Amino acid sequence: MADVVFERVTKIYPGANGVPAVNDLSLSVADGEFMVLVGPSGCGKTTALRMVAGLEEISDGTIAIGGTVMNNVLPKDRDIAMVFQNYALYPQMTVAQNMGFALKIRGVAKAEIAQRVGEAARILRLDEYLDRRPKALSGGQRQRVAMGRAIVREPQAFLMDEPLSNLDAQLRVEMRTEIARIQRLLGVATVYVTHDQTEAMTMGDRVAVLRGGLLQQVDTPQDLYDFPANEFVAGFIGSPPMNLILANLDEGQGVTRAHFGDQSLLIPEQYRSTHALAQWIGRQVVLGFRPEDLVADNSTTDDLLRARVDLREALGSEILAYLAITSNTDVVLDALPTSDAETVRKRSRVVARLSARTDVVEGSLITLGLTTDNLHFFDPNGGRSLRVLTS
Repeated sequence: MADVVFERVTKIYPGANGVPAVNDLSLSVADGEFMVLVGPSGCGKTTALRMVAGLEEISDGTIAIGGTVMNNVLPKDRDIAMVFQNYALYPQMTVAQNMGFALKIRGVAKAEIAQRVGEAARILRLDEYLDRRPKALSGGQRQRVAMGRAIVREPQAFLMDEPLSNLDAQLRVEMRTEIARIQRLLGVATVYVTHDQTEAMTMGDRVAVLRGGLLQQVDTPQDLYDFPANEFVAGFIGSPPMNLILANLDEGQGVTRAHFGDQSLLIPEQYRSTHALAQWIGRQVVLGFRPEDLVADNSTTDDLLRARVDLREALGSEILAYLAITSNTDVVLDALPTSDAETVRKRSRVVARLSARTDVVEGSLITLGLTTDNLHFFDPNGGRSLRVLTS
């Protein structure tokens, strides 16, 4: 058992014109912790994992496992086990033979191999399948065999590279529960890579969000959701993600209001201190609020939002209403570069998560209540959160 520590780790591939795939990454994964690396394609999460495994050279910085720097240690000597998205099972071998193969080539005694395979099979609920070959197993069972092959090695750390991406939706839900259960049972430091933020939020003790090779934030799933460090994390974490719109702040008669288009929102006094909004009066900010903070019953809410329903998605337990805010935003679009215009368009769209019984008709104008207990404010230049950090 051991921890995994990245210290200012950088990876630059040949021919990348000096652009790092991973840039100055510092991150500690405690012994027994389940750490998830998440982010969009190309953010560097798999590269970071492969550097831990020794499958990619480190351009700068150090990676240590259990206090030992691994930069120049061969992959086979790192005492880690990796689970890939492809099961890579030997089709001619039984489940038991697949799980014990790595031990066999290391010269472990047959009795010990049988004991370790049996223990892993019980943990993975594979006891009755040990004599079967991979072709006789379902996708979820094959993935559990791949995990069993890693478990029997009794490594210092597990590395998992999108192990559920080849499974159907229902199996992914079942297997992410299984993986989390097994990891907690074994208590081994685990670094898990995924592009699926729902997977990250439901499985990780902590989640590290990467973008363009840079670590954006590392925190518990709930704190990532409640206190995003910047606009990117706010827009990436959550399904649907946080609504983000450009707004101008002003102050009058002792109150602060945010204006967007022809609408305005009363900002509770608490945000003047928690986000130091006094410095932003007369300036533009990015205002954020979650889809669940919009409610059809506006009699108990702090303020109202008027919008046109562009799209309605009925999900059985709830309705997602995609809304266009009533505003004059589009008037300025033609004067903006294409990329900036698209950003403005995205920021004039809002998603509401409503009760399944809500009467929502596409093309209609609706008025929703907006609760203001969990508003977020970001700097439009760079996207950092304006929340004042307290020790």
